[in-house]
Amino acid sequence: MAGNISIVLKIIQKQVKPFVTPSVTLFSRKSNHYLVLVSCILSLRTKDKTTIEASKRLFNLADNPKKMVKLSQAKLEKIIYPVGFYRNKARVLKEISLRIMRDFTGRVPNNLDDLLSFKGVGRKTANLVLGLGFGIPAICVDTHVHRISNRLGWVRSKNPFDTELALEKIIPRRCWIESNTILVGFGQNICLPISPLCSNCHVRRLCKRVGVKICR
Repeated sequence: MAGNISIVLKIIQKQVKPFVTPSVTLFSRKSNHYLVLVSCILSLRTKDKTTIEASKRLFNLADNPKKMVKLSQAKLEKIIYPVGFYRNKARVLKEISLRIMRDFTGRVPNNLDDLLSFKGVGRKTANLVLGLGFGIPAICVDTHVHRISNRLGWVRSKNPFDTELALEKIIPRRCWIESNTILVGFGQNICLPISPLCSNCHVRRLCKRVGVKICR
């Protein structure tokens, strides 16, 4: 199973290469843990294009927690608009930045428990920060990874947490970090939630199409 999954991931990675890089992956290339955390929070329920633009505006003014806490709530909301739930996210970013300054000497913690202690940070965000921010092997399961893993027949799970645990057993550890970037790009452009583009999918012969009723 592990060998087959590695092959599928490589095929998908090659197919999604021309598409837009997921926003969090894009900012992870700057080797700044704080930027990864902030862009993760901004990306929740928001399209990548909107997240990237909002993140760039924000990071031009505040690329560290010290600068972030100095921004007023109103100004922060204006900068990140129109990301989804921008008012709540502005509040969360200020609270997290204050805690980083107060409890973690101004640095983003590099362990799951501490990251999950932040209000507004769930397993998806925490695992992305660990993987893309710190290079610590972690499997981030969002709606795309959950859907595609079940659709391909890799797992049979009803929620992201169970999917994460199942994938840890079958995906080679060396592939954990990059799996989210690969599958998110695939889910956004080919393996769509409704009417996936199966005719244009490079792994269609290796896919069980679990739950797929109509495909194009």
